[in-house]
Amino acid sequence: MRVLVALLAGMVLTAASFHALAQQDQIERMTTSKMENFELDKLEWKDEPVLPGDAKSALVIGDPTKPGVFMVYLKFPPNYEIPAHTHPFAEVVTVLKGAVWNGMGEKLDRTKGDKLGAGSSFTLPSGHAHYLWNEEETIVLLTATGPWNITYINPEDDPRK
Repeated sequence: MRVLVALLAGMVLTAASFHALAQQDQIERMTTSKMENFELDKLEWKDEPVLPGDAKSALVIGDPTKPGVFMVYLKFPPNYEIPAHTHPFAEVVTVLKGAVWNGMGEKLDRTKGDKLGAGSSFTLPSGHAHYLWNEEETIVLLTATGPWNITYINPEDDPRK
């Protein structure tokens, strides 16, 4: 009888632990109310205030300001740079048009980095310092978890200030 009680108690504690872990890392599921097609040449591009210069964005799904997965197209003009920065959550960036160089570290260095053309993707862990540049107009698809933010290594690089 004691063995059965101990076994049941262990099962209850294990279930409670799994439930607590599941609650701790819960996010909102991606939802949509309609089927929608997206074509790069027909998107409504908006100024992107968290990125420097003339970057544009077009939201596909989700809300970058809230918890949960979102997807957004980002368009960068030729000879564009995003200085070294980090993000609070992991990201996946897929190049759809043009090419970008993705560099790692706390200072933009055009002698380092990987060139990625259309069809290429890269992942970024949360808190990982990186930078990006291009030579031609580039469009990427960013898939990430909100609330999204960008912290520039050098605060002077932040266009919001």
